[in-house]
Formats: sequence, structure tokens, C-alpha cells
Amino acid sequence: MGGMDSGRFGGLLREWRALRGMSQLTLSTEASTTTRHLSFLETGRATPSREMVIRLAEALDVPLRERNALLEAAGFASLYREHTLDAAEIGPIRRVIALLLESAEPFPAVAVDRVYDVVMTNQATTRFFALLLGPEDVAALGRPNLVRATFHPRGLRRFLQNWGEVGPVLLGRLHREAQRLPASDPLHRLLEEVLGYPGITLEYKPPYVDRSLPPVIPLHLKSAEFEMRLFGTITTLGTPQDVTLQELRIETFLPADSVTEELARRLATRDR
Repeated sequence: MGGMDSGRFGGLLREWRALRGMSQLTLSTEASTTTRHLSFLETGRATPSREMVIRLAEALDVPLRERNALLEAAGFASLYREHTLDAAEIGPIRRVIALLLESAEPFPAVAVDRVYDVVMTNQATTRFFALLLGPEDVAALGRPNLVRATFHPRGLRRFLQNWGEVGPVLLGRLHREAQRLPASDPLHRLLEEVLGYPGITLEYKPPYVDRSLPPVIPLHLKSAEFEMRLFGTITTLGTPQDVTLQELRIETFLPADSVTEELARRLATRDR
């Protein structure tokens, strides 16, 4: 166990409490402590136990990665491990993810990490993007990232017939996710990048008044050769105790009409 950095721990604790909009009274009640003790922890006048750090993190709904940071700032070892997806320890989970992606065929499905970088896909995703994006587009987009592929001028945005509806909703979702994380989180950098793209006008930018997420986000894509209507669904793992797995999500794009379903099945047949 390392030494506690009381100033850093107290600062992190105050930051997370502010991000969650919780008063000291509310947080102390949720974490089964007193406002006096919580105040002392935030100012560095008291040292938390390992159990207290965990209770506070749970009450604040802090992601596992940042829970480790709180523990380290309090002088304790990290509790939650972080594996790469190709690590042997999570091989069975990786297989489950692969099966989930395969089960979506012939419709696109991708697994993305906390900043929407694509870490796994099914073959339908490759077919789908090949219909829309050429080699120069792919090169301009750089590392596969679902947000960048949607908002970038060389991405899907130019094919979305309902961009005025979809753009603000998706950007609002990204903004709300970033708001729940410290300013140093890379999700904020991705949001800043997207806000800098040409054509992202004021209607797409904060404060996103009345931009609550609808039950289903429809995507109406059209090119000279085809037309598709899809809607997206998001799947996350239940209660993972691994940083990488907690941050993982699977986004599946299902047909919203029979024409799109028929097109997807026809494209799949070509690969056989």
C-alpha cells in the first residue's frame, strides 16, 4: 500500500460529488457516514479506510476505472483489474461477445469501448460500411470509432436523411455521458473534436434543451444505390468486476422495415 495523497483524494471526492449533484448530507447518508467525517475527508483532515472509499464510490456510482484512482489516492492498491480483450483471463467473455455479434447477422453489430473506439465487429458491419465509405473515407476517419464515423464529414452523416433529428440526439447522449465523468476523461476530448467538425451548428451544441433520448433512434440512410432504415439498440454486461468489461457496450443496428431487412440478407448471400 502506498502513502495517501490527502489533497488528491479530497479533490477527487469533491469532484465526483459535484458531478453527481449530491450534497454532503446526501452523500454521507448514502455512504453510511457523517457529514463531519465527509467534510474532513474532502479537506484532507481525515484519512478514509479502504471500506469507506469503496462505500463512497458506490454511493457516487463511480466507474471501476475511477474507483481504482480513488483507492490509489487514498493509499490503497487498485481493487479492479483491467484486461485487454485478448487476455486469456477473459477469453470466455470474449467468446460470448463474439457470439452476440454473430447472432445479429445479417445486421450490423459492433462492440465499442468507453470512447466509442470499435474493438470487435461482425461481418455485416464490414458489408454495411463498404456500401457507404470508400478507402479515402476510411483513411480520413482514422482509427475505427463509432462516434467519429457518424459525425465526421467523411462519415455516415452525409447519407443520413434525418440528420437534423439524429444529430442532436446522438450528440446530446455523448454530452450527457461526458458530463458524468471528470474533465480529464478522453470522452471530453472526443466531444470537443466532434463539436469542431464543420456543419455542427449551434442547434447541435450544449445545453441540448429538450434533447432527451427517445426509446429508439431511427437512422434513415440513403445513397444513389440503396436506402436503409435502421434503429440502434445498446447492450452492456451485467455486473462486471473488470474495468475493460464494464466499459464495453454492444451496439446492434436492426432493420426498421422489410426493404432494409431484405437488403441486408441479400448482401449476406453475396459473401457465401
